[in-house]
Amino acid sequence: MRTTTASTTNDESSQTTTDSETVDTEILHGIDLHVTPGRVHALMGPNGCGKSTLALTLAGHPQYRVLAGSVYLDGQDLLALSPDERSRAGLFLSFQHPIAVPGVTVANFLRSALMARSDEPLNASAFRRQVFERLEQLDLDPGFLGRAVNDGFSGGEKKRLEMLQMAMLRPRYAILDETDSGLDVDALRAVGNAVRAYRAEAPGNATGFLIITHYPRILEHIVPDVVHVMIDGRIVASGGPELAAQIEREGFEAIRQSTGGVATR
Repeated sequence: MRTTTASTTNDESSQTTTDSETVDTEILHGIDLHVTPGRVHALMGPNGCGKSTLALTLAGHPQYRVLAGSVYLDGQDLLALSPDERSRAGLFLSFQHPIAVPGVTVANFLRSALMARSDEPLNASAFRRQVFERLEQLDLDPGFLGRAVNDGFSGGEKKRLEMLQMAMLRPRYAILDETDSGLDVDALRAVGNAVRAYRAEAPGNATGFLIITHYPRILEHIVPDVVHVMIDGRIVASGGPELAAQIEREGFEAIRQSTGGVATR
């Protein structure tokens, strides 16, 4: 997945100038990012720097608009596709704040999502076998399938459901937007174990990951191949896992000062 965007604006987070006039807020500037199949990219940065904006823009959220640039997913023009078409093309986004869907059970939600992504009929026995395997990896009780999606879920349960969706949908590219936020040690370990188990088998071993976080703790469970740092809507540094360790020691301000906030190429 290749992303090259000159700028992205947020149509709803606009600055009011009069009672009836608003102006767009430009958030991302000159993003150049290439996520390859089978590799893990981590995108780190302080709160409010534009990490989630990038994730939502790639997923096709209508609140965001790309002013210039291009995004390609295995040769397809991602920006020309609707959000559901992007999903069918192989893109998955794990939301930072998953919403509740009262009245829709987890089992029905997963079944409907799988049927929407394939022209082939869903094999009921294969579905049950796979979903129970994934539940065990995530340390979730089978009764979880009968609960309404995210309705009354704890933070850890919401994030585990996101990982369950990813494992069942088997995307070509997965964006995990601050999946570690709100997780205790056990839940974070379960999420890390689930991702590693998914990546250890086909087709998960060919999935490209973009893990968005501002804490390096999730990277202790899912070791990245490449670490990028975003500050003020720009990617200002890229490196290996040692870059995350540097951030843990010195913080983002040290990166800002050492790069001058200038995007790397």
